[in-house]
Amino acid sequence: MKLTDILKILEEVAPVALSDEFCKKYGMYDNSGIIVDCKKDINGAVFSLDLSKNAIRSAKEKGYNLIITHHPAIYGGISRISADGLIAECLLSGISVISMHLNFDVAPRGIDYYLMCGLGGKNARILADISNGGYGRLYEIQPTVFNVLAEKVKIDFNTERALFYGNSNKQIRKIASFCGAGCDNKAIAFAKSGGADAFVSSDMKHHEISALLEMGINVIHLTHYSAENYGFNKIHTQISTAFSIPTDYFTDKELL
Repeated sequence: MKLTDILKILEEVAPVALSDEFCKKYGMYDNSGIIVDCKKDINGAVFSLDLSKNAIRSAKEKGYNLIITHHPAIYGGISRISADGLIAECLLSGISVISMHLNFDVAPRGIDYYLMCGLGGKNARILADISNGGYGRLYEIQPTVFNVLAEKVKIDFNTERALFYGNSNKQIRKIASFCGAGCDNKAIAFAKSGGADAFVSSDMKHHEISALLEMGINVIHLTHYSAENYGFNKIHTQISTAFSIPTDYFTDKELL
């Protein structure tokens, strides 16, 4: 397959234009699309949340020459390249890279959507909406005692590193969730005004957790990796059959 043909399939789930629209509307920055182009036909692809040495090793072991990441392989400017860096290793090994970041977060069935699904939600009010999708969701779930929900989260998101704050016997009926590093003052106000019983996100600061608890809102603090790996894996399963090449999903268990 051609690299551009693979990008077209990925954009059927979430066009890069979604990222452009989101960035323009909310003052964000992104770098999604083809990041490394080795100008070769693609014989196989590894999906990995990050471009890492382990992901590259996985591609090499399988003989695949494409890695599809969620987090951009190049995010900001690059001032220098070292032969032992990740981008150089991909170039020297003939491995191309596509990154699908904010567009995969905000897509109608993107990573933020699947975080909601994994927590038991179906229909949501969206905080940062765009023409087709958005980020930050508030929704009802089947009423569940918090400590029971906590155990379910650890199983469903395959993580032992999640942290849980608040009354363990509290009935959780409504959740506000934000994939990745999604907690800020607007997100907290959104959760409070919507009557959320629990707030779910990653990379949260102490004062944010403390503020939510003061409001009577329990907190589920997932690792950034587990919060987004869940949905990225779902997307891989959803679209893998559309490729005429073999694909595989790589999970870095040290980050779950």
